[in-house]
Amino acid sequence: MWQAEREATTVVVVGAGPAGLTLANLLQRSGVDCVVLEARDRSYVEERQRAGILDHFAGRIFEEYGLADSVLAGAPHETLFEVRVDGVARFLDVPQLAGGRPGRLVPQQLLVRRLIGTFADGGGDLRFSASGVALHDIDGERPRVTYRDADGAEREIACSYVAGCDGFHGVSRRSIPDGVLTTYSFDHGIGWYTVLADAPPPRYPLFGISPLGYAAHFARGPRASRYYLQHRPGEDPRGWSDEHTFEQLRRRLGDEALAGGPVTDREIVEMRSFVAEPMAYGRLFLAGDAAHIITPMGAKGMNLALADAYALARAVTAAERDGDEGLLRGYSALCLRRTWDYQEFSRWFTEMVHDAGDDSASGPFRRRLARARLDRLWTSPKSAEWFADMMAGTALV
Repeated sequence: MWQAEREATTVVVVGAGPAGLTLANLLQRSGVDCVVLEARDRSYVEERQRAGILDHFAGRIFEEYGLADSVLAGAPHETLFEVRVDGVARFLDVPQLAGGRPGRLVPQQLLVRRLIGTFADGGGDLRFSASGVALHDIDGERPRVTYRDADGAEREIACSYVAGCDGFHGVSRRSIPDGVLTTYSFDHGIGWYTVLADAPPPRYPLFGISPLGYAAHFARGPRASRYYLQHRPGEDPRGWSDEHTFEQLRRRLGDEALAGGPVTDREIVEMRSFVAEPMAYGRLFLAGDAAHIITPMGAKGMNLALADAYALARAVTAAERDGDEGLLRGYSALCLRRTWDYQEFSRWFTEMVHDAGDDSASGPFRRRLARARLDRLWTSPKSAEWFADMMAGTALV
């Protein structure tokens, strides 16, 4: 028989990634109590390497809640965006084209560390190494969440709402009964290999397009770089030597003098998309990767997660402070509208930069179409402004 220590809060947040931690901080600033449960230990969560760009809309979330100084301090703004096609460089001033709305370069591990510190400094309740998390009565008025703490003790928390921010493989979405959700999946048929290295970062975010395939180079600190390389599906480029990896980068980026450095991390990036509808069931609300996965093109994955957290924080606050559950009822529709908008943009971007380079799969006709689409970013002001607007992030409506 379950002999748990029982307690209560308003919101149980399952998962301490960007979505869960942002939600917790926004609730804390709004005077709504919550408990955050995370299956991993603190060290793992703080060191997990992921996305590194906050769009302008995501940055405004932290400014609105008075968190910019603690969360975004020192994070440089985006400036120019460089694309090299067959070694020829072109530049876009994305912030200017978006009406003066720059994004920020914030590696996820830095964002997460700051969100953890800010939440803890405010007296937040964040529990790492919470195993066996299970959700109960999520379709009732008073859900319960059970788990085992780091010492193995059984715990139970009663709450008014559960925020499922525990990623694609987490327990939250799996707790929704069969037949409730409609899921959409798409495999883009592209292999991506990412490398983190102690090597000089580029002056600007850099994309390379050539018949050898796509490549990219991004800053991950003053002396570190993140690289991306297209590879054929079925290959495992993690076996490539450092020399071969940097030789491919030099050729695809059109820079024979590109400096190498010690590789500290190698990963395969899954180029797939996923959406679950609806993003709510009873008193359970999904956010971030628990509800949707998006390709890295356009850097919208983490930004979608933060937008979900913002929408959910506003909805819960309105329900608790004003007794108005209208935003809670509209949460799923609001977030899905944005999700599909960004999915379309990411797919458009993905097709453009990959079809414009290696045409072994897409063929020469699609290659010429993709290059025409790419060229419009410099020949059509309206096309460039639309692209910049999507990169900057659109407001919730």
